[in-house]
Amino acid sequence: MLQLPDTSLLLDALLLGVTDEVYLLDVSSMELAYVSDSVLKDTGYDLEGLKEHSLEDILGVDQQTVQNHLENHRHHSYFVELLQDQTTLIGNIKHNKLRVMVLQSGPQEFMLIIKNDNSNISADAGASHIDAKNKPSNYETPFQTMIANAPALVFQFQLDSHGEIKFIYLTDGCKALLGLNAEDLKEDSSLLYAMMNARDRAVLRKKLEQSTVNLSLMNWEGKVWIDGWQDNKWLDLRAVPRMLSNGVVQWEGIMTNITQSKNAKHEIEKSRRELVELTAHIHKIKEQERSAIAREIHDDLGGNLTAIKMGLSSIIKRLNEGKHVPVEQALGLESILDSTFEAVHRISSDLRPNVLDLGIVAALEWQAKEFEKQLGLTCKFTCNQAEIPVTTDQGITLFRIFQESMSNIAKHANASFVAVDLTADDNEIVLKISDNGVGIKSSDTLKTNSFGLRGMRERVTALNGTFNVTESDKQGTVITIRLPAE
Repeated sequence: MLQLPDTSLLLDALLLGVTDEVYLLDVSSMELAYVSDSVLKDTGYDLEGLKEHSLEDILGVDQQTVQNHLENHRHHSYFVELLQDQTTLIGNIKHNKLRVMVLQSGPQEFMLIIKNDNSNISADAGASHIDAKNKPSNYETPFQTMIANAPALVFQFQLDSHGEIKFIYLTDGCKALLGLNAEDLKEDSSLLYAMMNARDRAVLRKKLEQSTVNLSLMNWEGKVWIDGWQDNKWLDLRAVPRMLSNGVVQWEGIMTNITQSKNAKHEIEKSRRELVELTAHIHKIKEQERSAIAREIHDDLGGNLTAIKMGLSSIIKRLNEGKHVPVEQALGLESILDSTFEAVHRISSDLRPNVLDLGIVAALEWQAKEFEKQLGLTCKFTCNQAEIPVTTDQGITLFRIFQESMSNIAKHANASFVAVDLTADDNEIVLKISDNGVGIKSSDTLKTNSFGLRGMRERVTALNGTFNVTESDKQGTVITIRLPAE
């Protein structure tokens, strides 16, 4: 016998749009307890109006036939066909066969009766019942189909004497969603509370209290721990309360798994926070670089130009007075002028390395040799091609990331050897920088102040590439940059 939730609201929701006529008959009184919208439409009566007619007029079978069917099939958990004794007198659609199932709701028994129009009746009209093992799939009702295939947990609950949830109906989705058997959760609803943390339990109880007082929709989101799966899940629970005739408040609702959307939301929020932090850091670095450039221009270039101007004024004055100009004075000005050219070159190179004009391969090879001289460590550069075509943005990105990586190695790695490998094929350009230093932990790359790594990752991502920092299989750290080939 199938257990039926004690509500017509659930039937209304699940049978919405179903064209078959659906009747729910209270066995104790032999009166209709519920009819679907299709019945109201086809008969032109409301439920109270139908109750004024006999079962024979409504269903085409007399009350004794219905009672006999009940006794013979009370314990069957499937639909059994019942032939009508006469053509239905009420309704626009003619029928000759019913499908009947006995349902249980607490101490009450009901008969779920479905009428199909003749065009939908199978050729085997003479069969009095369908065997449970051999019953065809088309005898499964829309109600059963929707319940069985709902990607969620449909439930009914009331509150016990302590104000806690007490489930009275649960679909089979309970096992898939919570890892619990429906019967176990109905027997002990505290199993659900046990899966929550203290905060989520408190929020759920508060929302229950508000929903009870206001008879308003209850909407709760929280995390549960599935012990059998050793996994966390985010759940969304929505339930509508209603007051029963005995004064008890009962909720009908649905519980769904929102883990994927919740995790995606958290990732987006995390990315936004990191982007804000990185943007603020970039602005700070930009201001520092501007200050440094301004200082170099003022101190180096400005000082040199002032010295040149004063030297030239002295020379002009001596020439006007017809005096001899020492060669040493002219050579001194020439030396200052050379220093000025060097400062201009250095500042220009910092802003945009001229070596990139020679191509990315030559630029990285030159920079590797420079670092080898400056840091006193071995820096080996290899490339699978003599030249690799890159866009301006790609060239600057690869060069700057290489510079930043070598700076990090010098500061933190305590390495004696660095291997730089640049490769390219028809699909992508790959720059791999490996050192034999102390290595890096994955947790270090997630630190809030690791702006250097985050900045490199953002630069590569902007070019539709990937940036990875991993520990070497042997010793040290490996940085890998992949960019799409042009």
